[in-house]
Amino acid sequence: MKIPLLRFALLLVSPALLPATTLVEVAAKPAGPWKTQETRTLDDLPAAVAAKTDAALDRYGGRTDRRGKATGFFHVEQIGGRWWLIDPDGGCFVHKGVVSVAPLRTPGAQAIFKVKYGSDEAWAAQTMSLLQDHGFNGTGAWSDTTKLRAAPQPPAYTLIWNFMSAYGKKRGGTFQQPGHTGYPKDCIFVFDPEFEAFCHEHAQQLAATKDDPRLLGHFTDNELPFKREALANYLTFPVADPGHQAALQWLRARHGAAATAGDITEQDKQDFLGVVVGRYFEIVTRAIRRVDPQHLVLGSRLHGAALRFPEVFKAAGVHLDVVAVNYYNAWTPVPERMAMWAAESGKPFIITEWYAKGMDSGMANTTGAGWTVKTQADRGRFYENFTLGLLQSRACVGWHWFKYADNDPSDAKADPSNTDSNKGIVNNRYAPFPPLLAAMKRINERAYGIIDHFDGATSGANP
Repeated sequence: MKIPLLRFALLLVSPALLPATTLVEVAAKPAGPWKTQETRTLDDLPAAVAAKTDAALDRYGGRTDRRGKATGFFHVEQIGGRWWLIDPDGGCFVHKGVVSVAPLRTPGAQAIFKVKYGSDEAWAAQTMSLLQDHGFNGTGAWSDTTKLRAAPQPPAYTLIWNFMSAYGKKRGGTFQQPGHTGYPKDCIFVFDPEFEAFCHEHAQQLAATKDDPRLLGHFTDNELPFKREALANYLTFPVADPGHQAALQWLRARHGAAATAGDITEQDKQDFLGVVVGRYFEIVTRAIRRVDPQHLVLGSRLHGAALRFPEVFKAAGVHLDVVAVNYYNAWTPVPERMAMWAAESGKPFIITEWYAKGMDSGMANTTGAGWTVKTQADRGRFYENFTLGLLQSRACVGWHWFKYADNDPSDAKADPSNTDSNKGIVNNRYAPFPPLLAAMKRINERAYGIIDHFDGATSGANP
């Protein structure tokens, strides 16, 4: 049964409980226009909350004072109206991670790597210390988990498998777009009869980590084009194409044997997109669970227009354990949107990409979807503002900052969205950004206490 949206919205703390006292100048691109954004920081919370860091954490970074069921693997539970990740030892857990934690590949970066670290083992140990010293407990997509798992303090990590894009590469027809793989007419190949068999074969790789308790879960793809134009677009394919056949059969089952693209209604667009999303997640999730039934399935990192579409989250929630969202173009997370994600899916969500770029970094900052700000301190203020908004939501179970290292303009193989921008917690020669990291540490080390403050303010009593 569909959970009423209002019921979930009421589980979100009113923004009035966390007034903003800081203003930050923000632009979408370095050329502007620049606008002033109200920005909430830790200093806007009661002094007692801001002063207290989270203590007595378990070996994964979960709580020892609030617990779920210890299963030996990460899973999710809803406790007292809030969704939690539950770590393998049973601790209530929020995943605070960084994306693409991996050595850089350009000659200039490799030269610095050799001097600064000397070995992969030293890099992994020092990098995990950097993350954990600033309150992070895990890593996001595209991280070098082989090296990091061997560190003295390994992370709670995620893996990304690219089921659809790998199939598309083998099949043919895909192309590079900034930030993700492109598909003909924004139509994925989910109706190809060969796709399911490919997924089952592709998933055999998951056997290598299926017993690792530090594996949080699996991403299936990145930023697939879930568009409401899908029904009409599949019908533009050649008649023999499986996507065309599936779309036409679905349309005629609704509107009769003579139905054409001209008969498509707005409701048809939404319902068919739900069919596409549901079929994709059903196939890839079944393939994953056949090999690895122990770990969470996190989905394909939803993005763009799909974040506004209830039908996408409803279809995703049938199959996923946690819904992964790449959340851009919002300075502050929108409570009503987060409420919709939770209400439609019936599952928690995790933010798997977001960032801001600083103009004091020396980078051009022309590429990428993140905000542009003036300074590293402003990047830190954005981190505080955004994570406080996430912690207010009782359905958010974590976030992954994009990303570990700045773009290296000398990297000729870089994705078009990752060529010249200040996105990292370190620059492209491994030097950290202290003002950003200091702000990250402030929130990360107080996340559980902040949750208790928000939940207590909502209910009128501490949980």
